[in-house]
Amino acid sequence: MNDIRRTILWVIFGFSMVMLWDQWQLYNGKQATFFPNPAQQKQVREASTTAPSPALTDASVPGAVAPSGASAVTAVPASTAPASAVPKERIEVSTDVLKITFESEGGSIVRTEFTKHVDGTEKAGNFGLLDDSKDRVYLAQTGVIGGATAGAFPTHKTSMVFSGPRSLPDGQDDMVLRFTSPEVGGVKLVKTYTLRRGAYDMAVKHELTNVSGAPIAPQVYFQLVRDGNKLAGESSFYSTFTGPAVYTDAKKYQKVEFTDIKKKNADYEKQSSNGYVAMVQHYFASAWLLPDGVQRNFSLDGVDIGSSVADCCYRATMIAPLEPIAPGATKVVDSRFFAGPQVETQLEKLAPGLELVKDYGWLTILAKPLYWLLDKLHGFIQNWGWAIVALVVLLKAAFYWLNAKAYASMAKMKAINPKITEMRERLKDKPQEMQQEMMRIYREEKVNPMGGCFPIMVQIPVFIALYWVLLSSVEMRNVPWILWIKDLSSPDPLFILPVVMTLTTLLQTALNPAPPDPLQAKLMWFMPLIFSVMFFFFPSGLVLYWITNNVLSIIQQWIINTRMGVPPQFNLPKFK
Repeated sequence: MNDIRRTILWVIFGFSMVMLWDQWQLYNGKQATFFPNPAQQKQVREASTTAPSPALTDASVPGAVAPSGASAVTAVPASTAPASAVPKERIEVSTDVLKITFESEGGSIVRTEFTKHVDGTEKAGNFGLLDDSKDRVYLAQTGVIGGATAGAFPTHKTSMVFSGPRSLPDGQDDMVLRFTSPEVGGVKLVKTYTLRRGAYDMAVKHELTNVSGAPIAPQVYFQLVRDGNKLAGESSFYSTFTGPAVYTDAKKYQKVEFTDIKKKNADYEKQSSNGYVAMVQHYFASAWLLPDGVQRNFSLDGVDIGSSVADCCYRATMIAPLEPIAPGATKVVDSRFFAGPQVETQLEKLAPGLELVKDYGWLTILAKPLYWLLDKLHGFIQNWGWAIVALVVLLKAAFYWLNAKAYASMAKMKAINPKITEMRERLKDKPQEMQQEMMRIYREEKVNPMGGCFPIMVQIPVFIALYWVLLSSVEMRNVPWILWIKDLSSPDPLFILPVVMTLTTLLQTALNPAPPDPLQAKLMWFMPLIFSVMFFFFPSGLVLYWITNNVLSIIQQWIINTRMGVPPQFNLPKFK
């Protein structure tokens, strides 16, 4: 009867794991793997081809914020801006690490390429983050809107005149680009970008001059517009966040799913005197930054820009209200724009909390020190692959005594295993007596069946945190380890590491004491095989970390078993 109960429980457990995996796939916008639901598939297809209900069209700009601070949306047609004789054009500018395409309409950024990062998909060339093409929409825009003063002002739809160099001159550390608008609504806007050598951030200065005869109280908006589609080449075996995020000192890092914006139930702080707004994806991010102390209002909404790209678009906006500008006076608003890789040590220097766009989730408190240690090891070793190996060695050393207790408990279990097996065979028709006899043996031998589990469970959060560190670190992207491993962020092209990982996992299973229950013993072999399949599609850096952990565990287990007089033996499965 007990065996039947255990069988039923294991079947329920296995089925639950399958269902959880299916729900996880659906949660991340993918189709169910095992039990696809036609209605759900239709819903996903419709969601991917239908743009979100727009809060504003692209002919509009973010709305004014009422004096009370309540957020309001006021559509301002672009047609209110006077037509300019300046034709719409795109200006390509380059530094040593960036290639940026600006648009004369609004002085917006419509494309960024990183010369130090290759594309990584089937396309050749530099990796592009911002883009405005038939396949992608991802833009950075700014402009001026009315606050307490009604009216139209220079926006991202206003034609502007460009001046400045097209590339960073040799021997020069920065260059200045200017976009000058005509007078619109009594305001003339000069937008100045200052790009620096070796930097992915740039200073963006807005100079607003009141050329009217009355005081004007406008607002400056900073926004990121992006389609809601999944990234090209995204893995089906692990998921990373793609979408907008808001940061404030009060509520910290608040990431928002595109689906929540579409359903209009996004939860984030709307007003603050600090923080930033960002768009985040695996390895890369963009963000608008304002100095602390400047009042700002945040808004996340859907916007229809008339693009043919599916699921377009979503907008993350930050609005800064200004004090009234007297006639003839000029008001300057300083800001900073970042678009680049999520290098944690560099992000920390740009703005408080910006390093959180490299999202470790709820294990950030453990992941940050692990990344710090990994970065220090790399500085010493100068190879990210060997730095991973060194970090796992240090962690195993730190947890040596916990592991020793776990393996000692396993060794005791292995020593009494023949006695347990004989007893189970002898009392197989008397389940109640079998349980009592088993507990008596455990008491007499001073063995705790769970003694090998608890010390290992304590370590699980640390190793999960390390998993997220390795998965999230752009430093692993396109970086070689040895020989055939040319990219630690991509799967092993020859599948050597996954095969080694599978073999070490099975060897570790063979060294563990076999469960008395035959069904459990079989599952102990099936589970490593099932999970090993996923590692064939995991980044090489993650598989390397797991192999190192397995090998060190096997060595420690072998040594402890030998010291306790329990010769290591392989408990091979019996599938009869």
